[in-house]
Amino acid sequence: MNRVTGIGGIFIKSKDPAALGNWYKTHLGIDVQEWGGASFKWKSETNPQGVGTTVWSTFQASSDYFSPSTAGFMVNYRVEDLRALLAVLREEGCHVVGNIEESDFGKFGWVMDPDGNKIELWQPPEGQ
Repeated sequence: MNRVTGIGGIFIKSKDPAALGNWYKTHLGIDVQEWGGASFKWKSETNPQGVGTTVWSTFQASSDYFSPSTAGFMVNYRVEDLRALLAVLREEGCHVVGNIEESDFGKFGWVMDPDGNKIELWQPPEGQ
């Protein structure tokens, strides 16, 4: 079973997400959109259509989306089979957080790493 197949997103907490996004746009050239983030399209010789994206986004410092982690960031990793991976992680004694959430954007699950960082696992919708 494949575990992580890529990075789906990088999320950063900020006291002023709009200002932080503007800094990244101005100084690093990240195309931050009105929704507060940017999508990097994938394109390579093995993926000429560029199917897939990596998202970069800011969150309010007060957001509890990263809880129970107290870190100011969270990494989202792409996976092929979220349910199977979470089952294996539980068997391996990892701290799986919450329940799987499903939406039009795919399936999401979470696990804590040994340093207390919350890791988001994302199974994209079919074809993405």
